[in-house]
Amino acid sequence: MSSHVPLPGDFLPLAAGVAQPLAATPSPSYREHVWARLRADRRAMLSLAVIATLIIGALAGPWLWRVDPALQRLDEASRPPGPGRAALLVADPGPVAVPCTPGTPAGLTVCGTPHTAAVRLSWHPVAGADAYAVYRHELAPRDREDLGVPLGEVVVPAFEDRLGLEARNYHYSVVPLRAGLEAGAAITLRVEPRQAITWSAALRRGLLATSAGHERIGSELRLPAHPLGTDYLGRDLLARIIHGARTSLFIGIAAPLLFVLAGLLYGGLAGYLGGRIDNAMMRLADFVVALPFLLFMILFKVAFGIRPGESGVVPMLLAMVLLGWPASARLVRGQVMAIRDEPYVQAARLMGAGTPYLVLRHMVPNVLGVLLVALSFAIPGAIFTEAFLSFIGLGVAPPTPSWGSLCNDGIRSMLAHPHELAVPAAFISITVLAFNLLGDGLRDALDTRAESP
Repeated sequence: MSSHVPLPGDFLPLAAGVAQPLAATPSPSYREHVWARLRADRRAMLSLAVIATLIIGALAGPWLWRVDPALQRLDEASRPPGPGRAALLVADPGPVAVPCTPGTPAGLTVCGTPHTAAVRLSWHPVAGADAYAVYRHELAPRDREDLGVPLGEVVVPAFEDRLGLEARNYHYSVVPLRAGLEAGAAITLRVEPRQAITWSAALRRGLLATSAGHERIGSELRLPAHPLGTDYLGRDLLARIIHGARTSLFIGIAAPLLFVLAGLLYGGLAGYLGGRIDNAMMRLADFVVALPFLLFMILFKVAFGIRPGESGVVPMLLAMVLLGWPASARLVRGQVMAIRDEPYVQAARLMGAGTPYLVLRHMVPNVLGVLLVALSFAIPGAIFTEAFLSFIGLGVAPPTPSWGSLCNDGIRSMLAHPHELAVPAAFISITVLAFNLLGDGLRDALDTRAESP
């Protein structure tokens, strides 16, 4: 066999037109391959962006939107979403309603400018009447039986309405009474009050300086904005959504992490040991699966002594962890039983590798991909479970906000003010959908049998 001795001409540059040899490029790692496939999935990346936005908003939201979620403002109750509104600054209403100045025309009239703080009504006295019944309706009355909400009975021909007024049309009706019976026909007047705020309320809410006097009464103030509206107690929904996201996302992420980790340890040990130990451990998992979740949730709340006004986060988290680990344990057990008989594991065992090395180096990395997908599907399930339990009163209790408890509050006024239910329900739906789509993307990206992007 002759050997070639390199000559100086062998190291000269190749002539033009001669094909250059291709340089060897390293093949991408498994992690880079998964990330490339995940980036190619637009739905998964959009879902990842939505989830990141929700988490960042839950963490940084209270510093960006500095509104107390427990602050109640009944004059702002059930406001729809929108920017700040202009309000007329008015004096505080007096204790007793009195008729307008002399010269009140016959029939029903409004004293001064009607506004949402108070609507003063006055009417011409009816001969023979010893009292008057006052009604309010949002629609024009069709007959005597359709006068609306009874506001009360007065003996003087004047009335002042301060009951939950909004800047909308109202129809007031006055019926004269004699000895408790009707003594004449109803008089009806259509009134559209302006949005207003009293001087004391504006001072209390910081809209006026303490040195501001009553000379500003009659001017307009700008009320704070409520981008998502307010609830039935006048609490800002955006602030409650942000603080509720902390509760819902904490339970929805912490509980799956804990019970998936418990399932990893339990199922990995059962699958690696096998035999009778594996059989006994799986029978215990079957027993836990058969336990009723709602019953244990109630028992945990009783055992922890959760009283009205307490959040109830701890018993809910504990119930999810104690009853949710069997599914991930079964998944890990199956993966470990398939991996432990692989040739590379047997080769490592023959070379003297111990159990900790085999588990940490070969089994856990091959199980993490499957567990990551299972976790991405378990998180939306936990979020929905928290929302359902809080909705039926077994989860997070007021005043601690969560998306489920906000839905429970919004169901009371769903027909009149649908935004109180639609806003938290939309956040629950978007979050659950985002995690499900991200789980689909991870499942496809981790599938080694699929084609490269």
